[in-house]
Amino acid sequence: MIHLYGIPNCDTVKKARTWLDAQGKAYAFHDYKKEGADPAKLAAWIAAAGLDAVVNRKGTTFRGLSEEDKAKAADSHTAVALLVQHPSVIKRPIAEHAGGVLVGFKEEEWSAALL
Repeated sequence: MIHLYGIPNCDTVKKARTWLDAQGKAYAFHDYKKEGADPAKLAAWIAAAGLDAVVNRKGTTFRGLSEEDKAKAADSHTAVALLVQHPSVIKRPIAEHAGGVLVGFKEEEWSAALL
């Protein structure tokens, strides 16, 4: 089973969900806005994919953070607390699957990992 994490109204999450549906892949969706972000999962994703992959520095939420909070995103230990507090700063979507973790939606990567 694939576990997909994100925000329902995010365009990239919508693309990933549409792609999964088209491939006939079953998945469980975790909405950060309703269910929050799990610190242990965030730490595991950072360990697996890297801090730069997991933190979305391009979004409006990140750009609106204080300089102090932005600095927290540079260290994996302080970044987890920042991402729990501001789940919109987590790159979307994140998909956990039997072979590992996919961060963001790139059809070629998802095809190689999930098909």
